[in-house]
This record gives sequence, structure tokens and C-alpha cells, in this order.
Amino acid sequence: MAKNEANKPEDSAQADETDATKADQTTAADAQQDSKTDATEPNAADQGQAATDQDAQADDPLQEAQRKIADLQKQVADLNDRNLRSQAEIQNIQSRNKKDQAALIKYDGQQLAHDVLPALDNLERALQTQVDGEQGESLKKGIEMVQKHLLDALTNNGVTEIKAAGEKFDPNIHQAVQTVPAEDDDHKDHVVQVLQKGYQLKDRVLRPAMVVVSQ
Repeated sequence: MAKNEANKPEDSAQADETDATKADQTTAADAQQDSKTDATEPNAADQGQAATDQDAQADDPLQEAQRKIADLQKQVADLNDRNLRSQAEIQNIQSRNKKDQAALIKYDGQQLAHDVLPALDNLERALQTQVDGEQGESLKKGIEMVQKHLLDALTNNGVTEIKAAGEKFDPNIHQAVQTVPAEDDDHKDHVVQVLQKGYQLKDRVLRPAMVVVSQ
């Protein structure tokens, strides 16, 4: 019995040591757990920042693509505008060419007719000359025939004489080279004499009539 009682203090001491060891182990475990928790929390924050960075990186290509699309749309709009302008210019050129071609066809032979008029004037002056004898009359008749053929050729090609004698003066087709007093108010601004005949090709004046006008 005494021996057993002597051993009890030792057992008690061992039990205290065991409890202390367990307490230390528990404290160490808690510290490790806290350390793990602390280590885990920064990792979570890092992961959040990384996710944000990834989103930002994901937004950058999207924004870049949107900018490129906007640039391409602007380029397409510019090209469409240029295309429309080019088409309008081409239509204007074609329209002008058609008008020019129509004018060339309409007034074809204008220069030739203009060059022939002086010869016609000379024939008319020759016919105004007084002649004697059968030979002179025969020559005059030949000149009349040439004049008639020439007038017919001009008429067939759209060249006609401008009416002047007795007509109201028109500065578009008449050229006043002299004025005389009018007999009355009704005859004012009228052609009283034609000094040189005028001619027109269809609606274009080749040469205005040189006239004397009453004032």
C-alpha cells in the first residue's frame, strides 16, 4: 500500500505533463490553422485581383475590335460618298457629251455655210449691176441660176435668210449700223433698209442682218 501511494504523485505528475503536452499540441494546431487561414486569405485577394486583371484584358481586345469596326464603317461611308460623287460626275459628263454631240449634229456644216455667205453676197451684188445686150442678159441669167442653186443648197441644210425689211428691230438678229427719223410713232424701231442680208442656221445666228433703223 505504501508503495502504491508513493507512486501516485509520480502518476499525477505524468498526467500533468500529458495534459500540458496536449495543450501545447492544441495551441500549435490552432496556430497552424490560423497560419493556413492567413495564407488562404491573401490568396483569395490575389485571385480577385487576377480576375479583375483578366476582365480588363478581356475588355481591351473588345474595345480594340470596336474601334476597328468604327474605323472600317467610316472608311466604307467615305468610299460610298466618293462612289456617289463619281457616279454623279460621270452622269454630268455623259449628259454634256450628249448635248455636245446633239449640237454638232444639229449645227453640222455651220462653218461651211458661214464661209459661203460672202460668195452669196458677191452674186447678189453682181445681179444688181445693169447690163446691156443679149450677152449681158445671158450672163446675168447664169448668175441668177448659180445664186438660186446656192440658196437651195443652204436652205436644204437648215440655213435661212433672216427677215429684216419692215420688221421690228431685234438686236438678237439685227445689227443697226444707221438710224433715220421715223415717219410716225408706229414705224419707230423698225427696219427701213437692209444693207446686208443676215442668215441663221436653224435657231443659231450665222450673221446678223445689217440694217437701217427708224427712231
